[in-house]
Amino acid sequence: MRIGIPKEIKVHEYRVGLTPSGVRELVTQGHQLLVEQSAGTAIGFSDTDYQQAGARICDSADLLWQQAEMVVKVKEPQAEEAQQLREGQILFTYLHLAAEEQLTHALINSGAIAIAYETITDSHGRLPLLAPMSEVAGRMSVQAGAHCLEIAQQGRGVLLGGVPGVAPGNVIILGGGVVGTNAAQMALGLGANTTIFDTSPDRLRELDQQFHGRLQTRYSTRDSILTALPDADLVIGAVLIPGAAAPKLVTREDLTLLPDGAVIVDVAIDQGGCFETSRATTHQNPTFIEEGVVHYCVANMPGGVARTSTLALTNATLPYIIRLAARGWRPALREDINFARGLNVAGGHLYCPGVAEAFDLKLRPIDQL
Repeated sequence: MRIGIPKEIKVHEYRVGLTPSGVRELVTQGHQLLVEQSAGTAIGFSDTDYQQAGARICDSADLLWQQAEMVVKVKEPQAEEAQQLREGQILFTYLHLAAEEQLTHALINSGAIAIAYETITDSHGRLPLLAPMSEVAGRMSVQAGAHCLEIAQQGRGVLLGGVPGVAPGNVIILGGGVVGTNAAQMALGLGANTTIFDTSPDRLRELDQQFHGRLQTRYSTRDSILTALPDADLVIGAVLIPGAAAPKLVTREDLTLLPDGAVIVDVAIDQGGCFETSRATTHQNPTFIEEGVVHYCVANMPGGVARTSTLALTNATLPYIIRLAARGWRPALREDINFARGLNVAGGHLYCPGVAEAFDLKLRPIDQL
């Protein structure tokens, strides 16, 4: 199969769909790899590295999209990329369509096969291709939030770890999944007073055991969240409903309960965000202020540490890319219902329940493949 790796064109996105090592693995299995010129240069993967791995370098994005049978990316296709898609072409990338109605229609109209990393599951119901970026984003959320709390960033001037004689900052994490767990690890490592909210008592027990009681756990209700907000310095939104829009857990009115200069980091912004006041930002302009609260809502947080993220992502996606390339998309998905849950769009039809619900679109059941 001819597999194309384009250069990402989203603002300040330097990740790349495959490392040279991943390219070499596919080439040794008989596939042709097309890599756009300078696709990985910013993170230390040169064109020479890809050529030595067996790829052909394309000096034109148009040429790559025209020739590739499958395109492997990181971020959802931007408008000009969506126009390149053609009927029968496979797109394998993060899509987050529940927050992208225009892109959803563009993919349906293209006739392409769009398989999303973030809705593929495993036999335990986990999200194996979302997990590595969730780990990165969870850890970055505390790092970014701590920076935003500085006075120079219009924060309230709180050091999360405190110092002897001065209390540490208070961190609230909404959601105890992969993002929330990694955020808790970082916040506790800095010495912050950290509380995590979740609606699963079993998950709260697991977190209590994992962190040996150092992490405060709360059952998530509207009342419990509102009670915690007045003392919070940093609130991290880490809620995920796979393939669907994130629920709004904190309203604009609720923000008035937070101290002026407090910070929220909305890691769920890819799925529309879990704060009513959230809107997607970029690494170029990462923050804005609403109701006196600093909002950090970068939609591609892991892109800020693009080399680490690319290495972690390739580790997770490569086995799936190999299966798609060797078997073809239809047999590969038919053989594995967990893999099949990654299918969002194919042949003009929508297969993802969360996206269909978000935009009131007709859903085709996955068993009709």
